[in-house]
Amino acid sequence: MEYSRQVRELLAARYDHPPMAYVHSFGCQQNQSDGEKIAGMLAQMGYGFTDAPEQADLVIYNTCAVRENAEDRVFGNVGALKSAKKRRAGMLIGLCGCMMQQQAVADKIKKSYPYVDLVFGTHALHTLPELLYRRLLGENRQFSTENARGEIIEGVPLRRSGSIKANLPVMYGCDNFCTYCIVPYVRGRERSRNPGDVLNEARALVGQGYRELLLLGQNVNSYGKGLSEPINFAALLRRVNEIEDDFWIRFMTSHPKDCTHELIDTIAACNKVCRHIHLPVQSGSDRILAAMNRHYTVAHYLELIDYARARIPGVTFSSDIIVGFPGETRADFEQTLELIKRVRFNALYTFIYSPRPGTKAAGMEDPTPAADKSLWLRELLDAESDIRSGMQADAVGTTLRVLAEGEGRSGDGWLTGRTQGNDIVEFTAPRAMIGSFVDVTIERAQNWALFGRLKEG
Repeated sequence: MEYSRQVRELLAARYDHPPMAYVHSFGCQQNQSDGEKIAGMLAQMGYGFTDAPEQADLVIYNTCAVRENAEDRVFGNVGALKSAKKRRAGMLIGLCGCMMQQQAVADKIKKSYPYVDLVFGTHALHTLPELLYRRLLGENRQFSTENARGEIIEGVPLRRSGSIKANLPVMYGCDNFCTYCIVPYVRGRERSRNPGDVLNEARALVGQGYRELLLLGQNVNSYGKGLSEPINFAALLRRVNEIEDDFWIRFMTSHPKDCTHELIDTIAACNKVCRHIHLPVQSGSDRILAAMNRHYTVAHYLELIDYARARIPGVTFSSDIIVGFPGETRADFEQTLELIKRVRFNALYTFIYSPRPGTKAAGMEDPTPAADKSLWLRELLDAESDIRSGMQADAVGTTLRVLAEGEGRSGDGWLTGRTQGNDIVEFTAPRAMIGSFVDVTIERAQNWALFGRLKEG
């Protein structure tokens, strides 16, 4: 708080108007949530905001390290800022997030991008006011990338990106060490927020009119580890569900090895928890799952799916699939195809394997040609599209409850929103209904959305 005040005073003395900041977060919902904290701290320090980085006095890129293309995009965007900084006197550039928690990346920035002023990792997010204050005073470029355990800092100001749906982190870090994943190395080990802090924030969000809360964690099913109060994620869900008012609860991400019947029973019993589970399977081959260090089998995964469908009417599932993991064969891939046809996910997030330096999988032999992996991905996407088409067609003629989130893509007079099952719905309705729950009768379907009108009566 003291550094925020000092930065505010410095800026007031240097500018006759609020200086402009541009903040962009790459990657997952947790990164988006961190971006809201960055913006909140900047607003507290006296910054305004712009959507044009070349017009900003401060540019901050909150980076993602999960896949190589995300890193390439960051380097490309930072390179493009070099000329903008020459044109705009006093512009500062900051890089933070998961990429910066990797020492090799931080060293590359220090050596090859001398015009970057601030570099700080995931564990140093809350120190932004201090780093910025020191740089504004003329001190050397500020680097804070220590690989600390990462304490949970409550009370960081937020500037939320929307007024209808809110991110609500419940835990940070990951203990799973999947062989392909860099997250435990850049986010640290699992730490859970105190349930009282989570509930206080949830009540405040509902009181402010938010209609959907997204409970966030790298593995929410591990919530509660290390807390003095004995509590698990199912118990936390029940407590949030008890908050009065009309709102929905979603959560991500849920690891299959820690997904329990208790959690599924809790979803079935809680009227505000959406009937949708994002349950990343990654592969349909037990051999590949073992090489990934996922700690479950296909049979275990399918048992969870079947149990959930028996206990939660209308439940839908989405998942992540990695194609072309080192050593994956055509036979392994065909088992993945069989799995998605058996489960019938309503959405898949599919990726060709991207080696992450520092992970175990990056050192594994990978004899499968890239061209084969691309063909497999295309085949997977085609199968997913066929499944999706059938599921969408089945919705025609039904009436679904939808949270109206904003203006639709279909033209004037159309709004868009999502169902409890996470399906996108576009419908004709007055703009004043944005932020409300509405009943929509589905009249037609495309792969990407359902289309309808407000239920009569």
